Amino acid sequence: MSSETIASRPVYGSLAPVESNYHLFIADDHGGAAIVELAQHLSSDFWTNCEIIYINSQPNSASDHSDAIEALQCSKFYLGASIDAARGRISNSLNRAKMGTQIYLAGSEQLLNVSTMLVIEAGYDHRSVQTEQRGSLARRVQCVHCKGITPDVITQPTVCSHCGLLLLVRDHYSRRLAAFQGVNINAEYPDDIPETVEAFV
Repeated sequence: MSSETIASRPVYGSLAPVESNYHLFIADDHGGAAIVELAQHLSSDFWTNCEIIYINSQPNSASDHSDAIEALQCSKFYLGASIDAARGRISNSLNRAKMGTQIYLAGSEQLLNVSTMLVIEAGYDHRSVQTEQRGSLARRVQCVHCKGITPDVITQPTVCSHCGLLLLVRDHYSRRLAAFQGVNINAEYPDDIPETVEAFV
C-alpha cells in the first residue's frame, strides 16, 4: 500500500514566512539549513520577535548549523542535544505562546513527529503548523502487540525493542503517539524471517 493512499501518513512542505506577532521555530540537525536558507530572504527585523529551539545531535559536523542560527540573533535561542532533552523546553514555549504565534518545524521525521505531538498536546491545530522534512527518515514505531515504542527505526522489518517481535513497519501513523504502527510480520510462521533492508534513512 503506497503512503499516498493512507490518510494518516504525514505530508510535509517547505517553510515560508507568515506575517505574525511571534514566530517559533523547532528544528534539528539538517533542519537548521531550512532556517538559514529562509533567513536569506528576510530582514534582520524578522528575528526580533522569534524563538528558535535547535537540536544539534552532531556538533561540528556537516549537519551542524548552530553558529549560523545563533548569528540570526533571535529574541530567544535554545540549543539542545536531543529531542528528548528538549521536550520540556518545547512544551513550555508552546504553552506560553500568545494567540497568533506561527510555528515552524524543520528536520528529521522524528523531530517533526514528536514536535507535532507536543503542538497538539498544547492545544494547537496541527494543520496550522508549517513542516519541512530534512535529514533522517528514521521512524518512531509503536508495537501494536506490547504498545512499546522503538525510536530511530531505519530497517524493514525491525525488531521491537520491548518484546522482541519482528515487526512490519506500516505507513499507518498516530499523531497522538507520534509513531508509526508496527505489526508482527511472521506471527503464523515464526521461522519465516524476511530479509532486513534499510528503508528509512
